[in-house]
Amino acid sequence: MKVRAALAEAPGRPLSITEIDLDPPRQGEVLVRLHATGVCHTDQYTLSGVDPSGLFPTVLGHEGGGEVVELGPGVQSLSVGDHVIPLYIPECGRCKHCLSSETNLCLAIRETQGKGLMPDGTTRIHHGPGHTPVHHYMGTSTFAEYTVVPEIALARIRKDAPLDKVCLIGCGVTTGVGAVLYTAKVRRGATTAVFGCGGVGLNVVQGCVLAGAERIIALDRSEMRLSLARSLGATDTILVGGDDPVQAVLDLTSGYGVDYSFEATGNVKVMRQALESCHMGGGQCTLIGVAGRGEELSVVPRFLITGRHLTGSAFGGAKSRRQVPELVDWYMEGKLKIDSLCTAFLPLQRINEAFTLMERQEGIRTVITF
Repeated sequence: MKVRAALAEAPGRPLSITEIDLDPPRQGEVLVRLHATGVCHTDQYTLSGVDPSGLFPTVLGHEGGGEVVELGPGVQSLSVGDHVIPLYIPECGRCKHCLSSETNLCLAIRETQGKGLMPDGTTRIHHGPGHTPVHHYMGTSTFAEYTVVPEIALARIRKDAPLDKVCLIGCGVTTGVGAVLYTAKVRRGATTAVFGCGGVGLNVVQGCVLAGAERIIALDRSEMRLSLARSLGATDTILVGGDDPVQAVLDLTSGYGVDYSFEATGNVKVMRQALESCHMGGGQCTLIGVAGRGEELSVVPRFLITGRHLTGSAFGGAKSRRQVPELVDWYMEGKLKIDSLCTAFLPLQRINEAFTLMERQEGIRTVITF
């Protein structure tokens, strides 16, 4: 079928709004009509060419929300008409990770997904007169009117949830909230610090509220983002500038440091600051941001020797097919705030404007509507 999509033909170049050929779903696959998709910094990271795993040409996008329109052979857990969120972290329920507590590291399709292919090692996307193969992106490729996704990489959600809002649960919301609830497991009454208040960091703030943290310190270079962090539950804010942010956190905690810190910028210097803001004897730092290619984190050993813990979080540690629908329920019940994170809505033909807004650090999330 012919599908309108935003095609990334090469790194560092604007997306081309064009028509692609999308093959029907095969064994264990599902055809989804997208209603909306968020534009995430990970998409920008790949398009920039800095991402060492980036493959071109490709259809980017991984924060989608849509409707099932066709089932491939063998699909049993979904029906035509179901509303779904595509998942860049699947949940097969059978691999070693899925049978443990690490479902967010499912191995089922990791190898082919990393090559930009479907589980059978081929692509469903082609382009141009020569029928040039196009890579799938993170197994989702949501910058298109339709996409083909493996059954195990789709979370079925309630039909009354607005897809132009809950699509963000496909990445930014779950990554932030999950890092607090499922990875760090923040305890009630704890003191926390959130370094970076973009799309992920603001959801870390929300996760700290849901966990019952008593103190939530938000740090960012933007007063606009700090204002939004306060509206989402941050109790203290630090505008990062010339002063030492670690010292600022220590000053707010009487020199003790926080119980939990979260880094959501991808800057290795900020990662170290987040670790050093934790207290001795059990303070826990969780890294969420993705650093650039070849960058390394430098840590002073005494910060670990004196009992601080350093860990990372992928997709918030969430069990994707089971917990994504739960987060949608929380949004519908008013426990999660997503509307204020959607700072622009654009049609597909204006998607390059969304990348410009990110580069200028204007707003939080742009949502593309189909």
